[in-house]
Amino acid sequence: MVADTAREDALRALGYHRIVGIDEVGRGPWAGPVVVAGVILNPADIPDGLADSKTLSASKRELLRTQILASATTKIVEVPVEVIDQMNILAASLLGMRQVAQTLAADFALIDGNKIPTDLPCPAEAVIKGDSKSASIAAASIIAKVYRDELMADLADDFPGYGWETNAGYGTKMHQSALQNLGVTPHHRRSFKPIHNILYGDGAS
Repeated sequence: MVADTAREDALRALGYHRIVGIDEVGRGPWAGPVVVAGVILNPADIPDGLADSKTLSASKRELLRTQILASATTKIVEVPVEVIDQMNILAASLLGMRQVAQTLAADFALIDGNKIPTDLPCPAEAVIKGDSKSASIAAASIIAKVYRDELMADLADDFPGYGWETNAGYGTKMHQSALQNLGVTPHHRRSFKPIHNILYGDGAS
């Protein structure tokens, strides 16, 4: 389903101009940072076919990423594993969203999901399944996913065997097997139960 600009258009009619769509990628994986992206679309130059990044082919995401970067204002924030382990994954994701909105000097934020970070510099609306409803959020989901997939593929070159180039750090069978055979890397999230149990015993929680 292609996302539309109905929310953005309504907000512009109310006088908002720097409307940022924000989405994150990588809350579920066992390894790697969570990546948050923000996109302020140019209303005069919106790429065709913006949709939830998970529903698009890799080649379509690449094409749209190029078009988004050429026409929109964007920001990407990586929240590293150390922060995820210190704060928890939800708090880390919300931190990244706050940083994106601040950096882009947004005057309104459309945020994928059902939670709005505290201390945002602007009003905001949480949009459940926003990456299929708002063109700005869809664009952010595409930017974040392509960026994180490339990042995890780069990390796979340094830590081969875990399958990060294909599983992006999610807990696939290949990843599970590699953890048992190769051990835990510095890029694994130690606060996540499967990693914690490997390090400290199956009885840990």
